[in-house]
Amino acid sequence: MSQYDFDLFVIGGGSGGVRAGRISAGYGARVAVAEEYRYGGTCVIRGCVPKKLLVYASEYAHAFEDAAGFGWSVGETSFDWAKLIANKDKEIGRLEGIYRRLFENAGAKTFDGRAKLLDAHTIEVAGQRVSAETILIATGGTPVKPDIPGAELMITSNEAFHLPTQPRRIVVIGGGYIACEFAGIFNGLGSKVTQLYRGEQVLRGFDEDIRNHLGAEIAKSGIDLKLNTDAVKLEKAANGALLLHLTDGSMLEVDAVMAATGRKPNTAGIGLEQAGVALDKAGAVKVDAWSRSSVPNIYAVGDVTNRINLTPVAIREGHAFADTVYGKKPRQADHADVPSAVFSQPNVGSVGLSETDARKQFASVDIYRTSFKPMRHTLSGRDEKILMKLVVDAGTDRVVGAHMVGPEAGEIIQGIAIAIKAKATKADFDATVGIHPTAAEEFVTLREKVK
Repeated sequence: MSQYDFDLFVIGGGSGGVRAGRISAGYGARVAVAEEYRYGGTCVIRGCVPKKLLVYASEYAHAFEDAAGFGWSVGETSFDWAKLIANKDKEIGRLEGIYRRLFENAGAKTFDGRAKLLDAHTIEVAGQRVSAETILIATGGTPVKPDIPGAELMITSNEAFHLPTQPRRIVVIGGGYIACEFAGIFNGLGSKVTQLYRGEQVLRGFDEDIRNHLGAEIAKSGIDLKLNTDAVKLEKAANGALLLHLTDGSMLEVDAVMAATGRKPNTAGIGLEQAGVALDKAGAVKVDAWSRSSVPNIYAVGDVTNRINLTPVAIREGHAFADTVYGKKPRQADHADVPSAVFSQPNVGSVGLSETDARKQFASVDIYRTSFKPMRHTLSGRDEKILMKLVVDAGTDRVVGAHMVGPEAGEIIQGIAIAIKAKATKADFDATVGIHPTAAEEFVTLREKVK
């Protein structure tokens, strides 16, 4: 009989924690999980899933406009923000129930409440003290706001999904995934959108061609994209509006300001330091390749470790943890060539190395790139272009990066990612017959190197 109440206690009921707990329970471990907000974590509750539902909603405005070029006459349209949010909430509630049942059906126990470590084996949650041989931290991340006067008046992605009314005028501060996605959402739904980014171009860390192409498309879409510009102060006007002061000396009067300026690991106030768990400067749990922290029986997966902050990565890390600790199949999560998508408008898809990173790594690099108008817009008349790019190690002919801006970029890059992971060569791409007429076929018909 074990001296502990549970073999494994998971703190955090998001994608990584639920996967780790469910698989561990399947291996016979006695498992419990604590979640203080809602099961499903950021991705399901107020991240990827509701975000993409809002993206879908925002794309209909363009679809109505584009229909005319194809012979359709679309009458007067209107949009109901409250109805969208209500329908979104209904779907998120359904998904939350699925996540909870996944855990409970595996035979695990659930606790609703904030869990706190009292020591390396003891957890306090929902007024109880329980013990566990192994503890997994999977508490994810949380949005941060810029450190300026009036920041408390800003919303973040957490609140954006629950606004009672749609802001008529909104500023989105930031240039990353969340900023570009929400700027597109509000713009598509009819809000007047200003996007501020203190850097030279959006999507820092992505391939430079992708960044510049998306920046140009954002500006063409009607969003007022202000680069090399930041906020310095936010205040409330007598008429109830918000006044945002900028570094260029100008001021914007708006109805909402959304901070999309990054996220930080959600580690504050859960007793990690008390249990001896080492954190880095950003507050992330320091872990090794096995997701083990500085305390041997405490592990961490997902955004709380600040490795690659993507839901599928958290799931992989959680599964690898369970296989290693309880499944007698030790393995490390593979963080190489992880594909990603930004559901901006147009979408971005990326896998492997950017051109800049490839040139640092290889002696010689070949670049294949094309830009063209999507077939749909030859009749719609919309001024939007696709960009597609392959990065090739010239020494081995291996394709080490694939990047795209355009409709369904995420869907297309997911398929290309298999080839990248399998170490396909440019000759393999060239030998593949394209599907015509599609945008995706361009990835297997690129022949001219960029000089």
